[in-house]
Formats: sequence, structure tokens, C-alpha cells
Amino acid sequence: MKTGFVGIIGRPNVGKSTLLNAILGEKIAITTEKPQTTRNAIRGIYTHYSDDELPEDLQMIFIDTPGIHRPRTKLGSYMTDAAIGTFKEVDAIVYIVDDRLSEGPGDKYIVDLLDDIVTPKILVINKIDKLQPDEFAEIYKEYEELGLFEEIIGVSAKEGTHVENVIREVSQFMEEGPMYFPDDMITEHPERFVVSEIIREKILMYLQDEVPHGVAVEIEQYKEEEKITKIHAVIYCEKKSHKGMIIGKGGRKLKGIGKSAREEIEALLGTKVYLELWVKVKENWRDSDIALSNFGYKE
Repeated sequence: MKTGFVGIIGRPNVGKSTLLNAILGEKIAITTEKPQTTRNAIRGIYTHYSDDELPEDLQMIFIDTPGIHRPRTKLGSYMTDAAIGTFKEVDAIVYIVDDRLSEGPGDKYIVDLLDDIVTPKILVINKIDKLQPDEFAEIYKEYEELGLFEEIIGVSAKEGTHVENVIREVSQFMEEGPMYFPDDMITEHPERFVVSEIIREKILMYLQDEVPHGVAVEIEQYKEEEKITKIHAVIYCEKKSHKGMIIGKGGRKLKGIGKSAREEIEALLGTKVYLELWVKVKENWRDSDIALSNFGYKE
């Protein structure tokens, strides 16, 4: 069996988590239209047994990293460090872009980082469903001229277009080795973590832009019973005014978040779920080493 690790990197909101979910055929990483949705490095396990399309036994562990950006808080520093830290720990790098290199400093910063890395690199131009052919050609040409990439592939992660090409190209850089995980396992993260991420995704979807980046979710109780799983979770925010926004008038917004999260968690766990949510204020937690450690964002 050929095995190895693959880092998925890029600016915030270019579709890294969407691509990971498309590769696995299941949702393990939350996705929203808001940047910096991913905070932790999420490991997705892709196992494949040889067939006509891909005649090799494979197990590839894809690591979906937080969007690389110039941080303004300790949480931002943790996220960027987590992404950059994968560069030298993987067998291949998938770098995702959705615009021309000349359009902003974010991708220039990442390209400069990659220039010093000898790990094989594949460029994925995402969101081709939204790009005109001439736009795609301009992006392709700019990156091809850098001479950094073994291959450049256009995909629509959201639509699933050409995702198989990414799998095929990445598999070339895997080497013979042991199977790291059982073949029915798609992530090493415990269910508690996935549940907390689902709740945070619904908060991101329900709230305005000024609130979500200051929100963290902590699972205080996770109890599996015969016919139901009982989950108690706390939503932490940084300001009292944000607490009111999360709860909403008459508690309607919090109820909506809870209902939407509960339905997805039930589908994930295959059982009835009782979900209770509280909202608490922890001011400036994104710049607190203790809070970051408690919420799982810092070693």
C-alpha cells in the first residue's frame, strides 16, 4: 500500500475544507462563506483499494489547515503557525488559490514561504465554476511561470469537478508504507470535537461578521445513553453585546442555532440528540494563552 500525508494550504476562504470534504465524500470539516472558519488542523483519512480508475492501494491523510494570514491576535498566530508547521511534515502540499497572484499580498506571502520548501507542491485553482476561461488562463499562467509546482489543476470543490484529478496527482508522491488507520475511518478527531465544530458552523451561519471570530464552543457534557446522546455546550463570546446577538430576541437566534446543529449532529451520530446551549462572556479570550489552551487552540 502507498501511504503518506498531504497538507492543504491557502489563504482564508479559498475552499480548503470544501476540497477535503469532496475528496472524502463526507463532511468532516465545517465550511462557511466567512474567512478563517477553520481554526485547527483537521485530518481527513482517504483510503482507496485499486480499481480501473486508480490501480493502487492507497491511504492518504489530508491535513486541512487554517487559512494563512498575517495574524492580529494570539489565536490568529496559532492558526497561521499551525498551517505553516505542516509544510515540512508532509509528503506533498496542495496549495489552493481562487484568484490571480497579482491581486493581493496574501498569496505572494505564501508563495515566498513555499519557495524555500522542497516538498512536492501541487497548485489547485478552485472555483472554476465561477471563472471565465480567460480568467482561469491568466491565473494558470501567473503561477506556472513561477516554476514551483509539479502540476496545476483547475477544480470546483463545491461542485466536485475534477477532484479525482487532485487525488490522482497527489498519489504519485506517496510511498510504500503501513496503513496508519482502519479503512472505515475518515478522521482521527473524536466525536466531541466534530460536534463542537458543527455548533460553531451554525453560529457562523446565523451571525453577523463582527461576532463569529470571537466565538468559541466548549463541550461540557457528552453522555451517550441507549436511545439518546445528551450534549451540553457553552458558547463563549468576547463582549456582552455579542451575547445578546447570539441569543437573539426572545432567544430565537440561539434556538435556531441549536435546532440546526442538533439535526446535523443526529445525522452524524445516527441517534437522537438532546442539545442544550449556554452563552457566556470571556473577554478577549483570543489573546489569552490560558483560554486558547482550554479551547484546544494551543499546545
